[in-house]
Amino acid sequence: MTLPSEAVDRFCEIFQQAQDADLPTFDAMTLATVRPDGRPSARTVLLKGVDENGFIFYTNKRSRKGKHLAENPHAALCMYWAPLGLQVLVEGAVEHVSDQQADSYFATRPRLSQIGAWASRQSEPLESLSSLELQVRQVEEEYAGREVPRPPHWGGYRVVPTLVEFWAAGDGRLHVRERYERDEQGGWSHCYLNP
Repeated sequence: MTLPSEAVDRFCEIFQQAQDADLPTFDAMTLATVRPDGRPSARTVLLKGVDENGFIFYTNKRSRKGKHLAENPHAALCMYWAPLGLQVLVEGAVEHVSDQQADSYFATRPRLSQIGAWASRQSEPLESLSSLELQVRQVEEEYAGREVPRPPHWGGYRVVPTLVEFWAAGDGRLHVRERYERDEQGGWSHCYLNP
C-alpha cells in the first residue's frame, strides 16, 4: 500500500523549503542498515527521488551498504535540516529500482562521477590514492569519445516506508512529532507523539 498523499505532500513541501533555503547538501540523509552480525551501520547518502512508493538513492551494490541490504533488505533514513528546525525519519523495506530508472539517473550524473562508478571498488581497501587515480585514467581511456554506460554493479534502491515521522523543533524542547505508520492490514495510522 502506498504512502498517504498528505505525507508525501508534506515531505515534498519540507524538501522544497530546504532547497529554497539554499542549504548545502539539502538532499543528504543518513542511511542506517544492519550488518549480518546484527550491528547497525550508518552513512550519508543523497536522496534522488520521492513519491508515494518510497524514497530513492543510488550506490554501488557491492559497497558495504549494498552488501548489508542484500543480506537484510530493511533500512532507516534520517533527514535533518538544522536551520529549519525540521527532521524526517523513514523506516521500511528496501527494493531495487528498475534498470531503466537506474540508467536514466546514471545518464544525468557528471562524467567523472560516471567514471568513478566504474573505477572505484567502493568500501574495499585501497592500496593507495595513486592506484585509484590510475583506475580512473584507465576507465577514461576505455570510454574516450563515447558515453559511459551504467556499471551492472551500480543501481538504485527504494526505501518503501512502513513508518514516516515528521519532527519540528519547539520551544523548551516541546517538539512537534507526527507519525504515519503502516498497520498489519496494510492501511496507515496517523498520530502525534509526545516530544
